[in-house]
Formats: sequence, C-alpha cells, structure tokens
Amino acid sequence: MSTRPRVSVVVPVYNEEPGLAALFARLYPALDALGVSYEVLFVDDGSTDRSAALLREQFGRRPDVTRVILFNGNFGQHLAIMAAFERSRGERVVTLDADLQNPPEDIARLLAKMDEGHDYVGSIRRMRRDTAFRRLASRAMNGLRERITRIRMTDQGCMLRAYSREVVEAINACREINTFIPALAFTFARRPAEVEVGHEERHAGESKYSLYRLVRLNFDLVTSFSAVPLQLFSFTGILISILSFAFVVVLALRRILVGPEAEGLFTLFGIAFFLIGITLLGIGLLGEYVARIYENVRGRPRYVVNAVLEAPEQWRNAA
Repeated sequence: MSTRPRVSVVVPVYNEEPGLAALFARLYPALDALGVSYEVLFVDDGSTDRSAALLREQFGRRPDVTRVILFNGNFGQHLAIMAAFERSRGERVVTLDADLQNPPEDIARLLAKMDEGHDYVGSIRRMRRDTAFRRLASRAMNGLRERITRIRMTDQGCMLRAYSREVVEAINACREINTFIPALAFTFARRPAEVEVGHEERHAGESKYSLYRLVRLNFDLVTSFSAVPLQLFSFTGILISILSFAFVVVLALRRILVGPEAEGLFTLFGIAFFLIGITLLGIGLLGEYVARIYENVRGRPRYVVNAVLEAPEQWRNAA
C-alpha cells in the first residue's frame, strides 16, 4: 500500500513560460516549510510556448514530489484542475494559479484553517492588484451570482483554495463538461470557510481571462447551479403579456373615441423592437441551457491526456 501524501497542490499551466522558473523557486520551498508530505501536480493545458518543456525539466529535478499531466490541446482551466483532481492522492488538495498573483507561501494559511475542522477553504484577495474596472466587474458578478445561486463566495475569482479529500471525491463524481469548481465544492462542503490571502501583480506574461471569457465563465456558473434566469424570464414574459394586452385595449378605445391616428407609429415601432429584444434575450438564455444539455449528452471525453510524467510508485515511497 502506498503512503498517501498529506497535501496535493494542483497548478494548471497555459503559456506561462516567462514565470515558471519563479514559480518553482517559490512553490517548493513554501511546501518544504510545511513539514508534511506533499505532491505537486502540474497540468499543461495545451501550451503553445515552452511551458511543457519547462515542466518536464522540473519533473526531472524533483521526480519524488512532482507529477506532470500534459493535455493534447487546450481544454480550459477548470478541466485541467479536474484532471489533476482525478489523479491527486493527497488528503487535502490545494489549487494555485501559475501566475504568482497568489503567493504560494499562503498555502499554509489555508491548511491551518482546515485544521480547525473546515472541509473547504476559499480565499479573499487582500489589496487586489487588478484594475479598478476589473475589481468593479468582479464585485458586480459576485453579487449577481450570490443572489441567483445562493452560493456564498466573497471572491469567486481567486483560485487559491483548499479542498478535503471528501469534497474532491464528490467533485470527481460529477461528469459535467462545463462547471465552476469553487462553486461546486461549496455545494458539497459541510463546513466551508474563507481566509484572506495576499495578491501580487502578475510576475510575467498576460492574463488568459479576457472580458469575454469572464462573461462566459459567469454564464456557465449561473446556468450550472440555478434555473432562476429561466424563471425570471418566464415572469417577465407574463408581465409583458399583461402590459401588452392592456396597451391593445387602450389603443382600441382610442380608435373608437378619437379615430385613426398616425402619430403613434414610431412609438409602436419602439415597443415592437423592445419586445423583439426581450424575445431574443430569452432565446439566447434558453440556448445556454440547451447547449449545456447538448454538450453533456454527446458523451465525448472532457479532455484528452497526451502524457503523464510521474515516478514509479516504489520510487516515490522510498523518497
């Protein structure tokens, strides 16, 4: 029987070549300082730069505690984390971005919080180094998500989080194509908690999350965990139907009392375009839910692994 490490650290990587050396230089000393057994699982999400080669080199330097999963394409950050979750062996699993915006030294803070009996520990970025627009947009999305899904996460954009083995196994049992792992973990956790962590400027490279990808992420989050948008649209449709009927009655009475009128033509155009816009919004919203069903019923692999670099089991045990 192999000895299960105390901590597994999962790091998704996508075109992070400029900052990987700095990540290695800070991550391993921070984990060594914990004084517990650990493993680090890097997942290369189809990088087009030298990230995969650097991960191979790091595996050669620390094969006793390093494992590398190489995708054959770009499948997204959350599926990269899922692949590592399915292969992780630690009693506790910590996720960390490769950009060093969250200090690896703060992993100890999350594990200390878990020692208090919590099975899932999220993080709140202290003194965020993002732009004012990004902070405002994040706050607005957090508020919208909390009202719609009832999932309480102060800072949903921070991936420095710790999960118990039980929560990870529950996540692994889910077979969804698109999901938001921190929110999914919250639904399975019995005693979730949050701690403040540091936040630094990106060490190198550029953020992989454009405004479009952030909007898409929030669409996935909302449609994965709630049917409230559809219910709100149904309520809006009922309200518009009632108002439209009342408006038709008013127009009929005016025609009887006043006679034919041409002045209100553009008003009718405006109302028609507004209703058409509402209809298109509803079709798009319904399409989001249908697309999620379509992606799941196709039964295609969520990701494809090109190679896994890991030391033989007996080597790890001896180390």
